[in-house]
Amino acid sequence: MASTPRRPVNPMDAAEALFKPAPKKAAPAVERPAVPHGRETVSLRIDSDVLAWFQQDGPGWQDRINDALRATMAAQG
Repeated sequence: MASTPRRPVNPMDAAEALFKPAPKKAAPAVERPAVPHGRETVSLRIDSDVLAWFQQDGPGWQDRINDALRATMAAQG
């Protein structure tokens, strides 16, 4: 039964085994700045009649909700 020795027999192989390259560390994650005036997906719970009122004029109801919230924000100062 032939088996390979646990330790290298050759001194050069022994030295090479000591200086194996270390695994590279992962690069740190790049933090990207938020896009100014960008939009973000959120989940919002509102009453069904409020939602129906905004949706009655058809597509664009999310923009209308955003405009109403922005007007309220501006009114608050």
